Amino acid sequence: MSYSFMDKFWSAFSHDIGIDLGTANTLVYVKDKGIIINEPSTVAINQKTKQILAIGEEARKMVGRTPSHIVAIRPLVDGVISDFEVTEQMLKYFIDKVHHEKFSLFPRPRVVIGIPYGVTEVERRAVEEAAINAGAREVYLIEEPLAAAIGARLPIQEAAGSMIVDIGGGTTEVAVISLGGIVASRSLRIAGDELNQDIIDFARNQFNLLLGERTAEEIKMKIGSAHELMEMLTCPMRGRDLVSGLPKEIIINDEQIRSALKKSISQIVDAVRQTIEETPPELVADIMDKGLVLCGGGAMLKGLSDVIAEAVQTKVHIADDPLTSVVRGTGFVLEDLETLKQVLLPAQFNN
Repeated sequence: MSYSFMDKFWSAFSHDIGIDLGTANTLVYVKDKGIIINEPSTVAINQKTKQILAIGEEARKMVGRTPSHIVAIRPLVDGVISDFEVTEQMLKYFIDKVHHEKFSLFPRPRVVIGIPYGVTEVERRAVEEAAINAGAREVYLIEEPLAAAIGARLPIQEAAGSMIVDIGGGTTEVAVISLGGIVASRSLRIAGDELNQDIIDFARNQFNLLLGERTAEEIKMKIGSAHELMEMLTCPMRGRDLVSGLPKEIIINDEQIRSALKKSISQIVDAVRQTIEETPPELVADIMDKGLVLCGGGAMLKGLSDVIAEAVQTKVHIADDPLTSVVRGTGFVLEDLETLKQVLLPAQFNN
């Protein structure tokens, strides 16, 4: 009885929130309000004082532009916490930001967090602990492929196969889902960040040009593609000449960038093919009938859906607003926690 009273008490002063704790971006969904935060998972720290100077968008603006004692770091690598304290601070910042307009000195929300499929018990516990320490009163974890499928409105609780390919910043998650569970899957640590790195390596090897991460990402978004385009796209590539040490600009085209990305893209396509090979034939028939769904930032790479469709001989759909599929999934779970509780991972810290 006292628990439900306390629950109602905290609910009056807190918003229940869903979090897509991504390697590149963190998105926050607030119950009854929708997605209200979409900021980079970046924290700027003064290494001399160990003080956190900025989080999110403010910290991202500092990347590559700070004095040596100020570093902008991502506390998550491949979707997994690499710096516990900093992740905790980042979560606290986002939880407080959600509650800034509510009269609440100590917000104690219920939180649903998406985590990569196949993470270890230790990694799961680290996410839960960070959220509890950041102020959550209850933490529920959901595997990202399930959250993405719920966010893409796939009928995951039916006895039929649904296939989702979620290409994020740090990981690519491929899963076949039926009856609310994952039947076959692949989790690959090749995703958006790796594609950026491919472009950086290409610039260094081909042109002796040192590129920054943000520049590489901008090039990928402007002219990056997985499949030949109808017309050639070009883009300036600016960086530092490794021979002279001076600034240098080169005009490159989509074909050059496509060749730079080819190896990573073929690994993503292989992961999709291997997952289908491991799927029971009845579910494969369902997937052939409905097609598979692409989501995450990587889904927006030009021509990727065509390359996957050719490789697996199946229709490929891109989710509506693919960047937000996972966080929308966590939000839908929050809105209907009783019905969807079975898709959540067992929690360590909840009552």
